[in-house]
Formats: sequence, structure tokens, C-alpha cells
Amino acid sequence: MSSLIASRRYASALLSAAEEGNFLDLIVRELQVIKEVLENSRDLVHALRSPLVKGDKKIHILEEVFRDSIGEKMFLFLKLVARKKRAGLLPEIIDEFQILLDEKRGVINVEVTSAVKLSDEQSEELMTRLAVFTGKKIRAKMLLNDQFIGGVAIKIGDTIYDGSISHQLQLLRRTLVS
Repeated sequence: MSSLIASRRYASALLSAAEEGNFLDLIVRELQVIKEVLENSRDLVHALRSPLVKGDKKIHILEEVFRDSIGEKMFLFLKLVARKKRAGLLPEIIDEFQILLDEKRGVINVEVTSAVKLSDEQSEELMTRLAVFTGKKIRAKMLLNDQFIGGVAIKIGDTIYDGSISHQLQLLRRTLVS
């Protein structure tokens, strides 16, 4: 089974259990803690992914690292993942969980790239228009690109809406050349 399919299954099971048990907010907070620790510790990720480290040892490592920062329900989930030899997929499981949660809550991630920092009013107006356009709540990541002359480029999923002046000039150049 591919790691993406396995990650999605574990994430889906955790999301379902958290919703049914009415502890979704707690799980979201604890997963954020786990994600931050994993992002800041390559050694921990390598140990969890290593086939040389046995499942019981991985459970012990997870217990030592997260003893004071997660609850019993989350630790039971981590033990299950380690026993099933999927502890190495923990970063992917967390990412898949966030994707499933966003889908359920109607949230999409958007990257907005501009030449200059947008004012608060401009950002708010853009987010409002994007929310109307997509029919979803927007979680925006604002980026700057000094190669842009002006305008913005918006990436929603795999689709890019490029309204930058440099892109418009490229289009004009192609039209004139052909």
C-alpha cells in the first residue's frame, strides 16, 4: 500500500474518532505540537522511519518526547501507528489530517504573490473576493516576488491566476512575435 493511501486512512480514522468523541479541537492542537516537534527534529523523524528501530522502541521514543505535551487519546493513536509499523508516516498523516479537516470545514489554501506588500485593506478585499469566487473560506499565504513589476498572482490548488504585469508583458510579447 502506498504511503499516501496509508497516511490518508490513518488521518481519516483519527478525524472520524475525534469527531465522534467530541475531542476534535484537542486533537488538532496536539497534532500541531507533534508537527512542530517533527519539523524541528530530523533525528526523531529518522528514528521513526528507520527499519532498524523496532516498534516498541519507537513507542518508547514517542512517549519520552511527547509525555508532557499530548493527552492519552493522542498517545493511543501514536502507539497504534507505531505498532502497525507506520510511525515513519507521522508527518504525512498529520498533513493528510489537515487536508481532510480543511475539506470538511470548507477551507482552501491560497498563495498570493505580489510585487509589494499589500495593505491590510487590499488583503482583506482580495480575501473577500476570493471567498466569494471559490465559495470557501480562505487561508492565505502572502508572498513577495521582486521580479513582478506590479499586480498579483494567485495560486489555488494547482491553478494559477497570474495578473502580474510581467506575465501580461510576456503574453503581449508572444502575441506580437507570432
